[in-house]
Amino acid sequence: MYNGTVHFYKAGIVDNIRAMRMQEILMGITNENVVGFDKIGYQRKIPVVSSFAEFLGEDAISTTTDDSVGRLGLTENPLDVALADKGYFQILTPQGIKLTRDGRFKMTKDGEILSLDGSKVLTNDGTPLVLPLVPDKLEDISIDLNGVVRVLNNKTRKFELAGTLGIVTADGLAVLAPNVRQGYNEYSNVNLQTEFMEAMPYPKTFEANRQLYTIQNSNLQRAISSLSN
Repeated sequence: MYNGTVHFYKAGIVDNIRAMRMQEILMGITNENVVGFDKIGYQRKIPVVSSFAEFLGEDAISTTTDDSVGRLGLTENPLDVALADKGYFQILTPQGIKLTRDGRFKMTKDGEILSLDGSKVLTNDGTPLVLPLVPDKLEDISIDLNGVVRVLNNKTRKFELAGTLGIVTADGLAVLAPNVRQGYNEYSNVNLQTEFMEAMPYPKTFEANRQLYTIQNSNLQRAISSLSN
């Protein structure tokens, strides 16, 4: 207050609100990673804060995906498939082709291979993967390191080719040596210790900005109250 007028520094309060919102978003990304720790095929999200964040606020925050391989767990289910290298399975959904690291597959009565949610698993030529015959047991299905799927014909005692799993990079390029592991699930690549360590500054920064906001707001209220008296 000067000469009976109040000079309101709006930018200070706005900056504090903007900073608190950014910390909320960063904490939200960390929480999403923690929740995804035990999810099959989940890949850790990495927050990216661009330049001029003090002016852009939450618009300065984006995410990128950590595509490193997660933890492999043995299931011994022949239709559980994991990638021990980078890459994605291609599945056909009602919304189009999507990429996933979740290799928990199932078989229909007609020998079609589907993802857990019922999407069609695609081969490397873009067609749905269908076994040439329905095996007597799942153990008669063989998937090698390159993703080649074969099924045992009990009449001839020979394996018949079904196709090769369509495994690509995030850009859609074919992965030539995907290192497919049959009978395994891939859990997330989230490290809980890393998430907790990176999250530690967020609450402190949020609280510091909240206190500054409270102080500035209190000062403004006192100034307005002085004028009204």
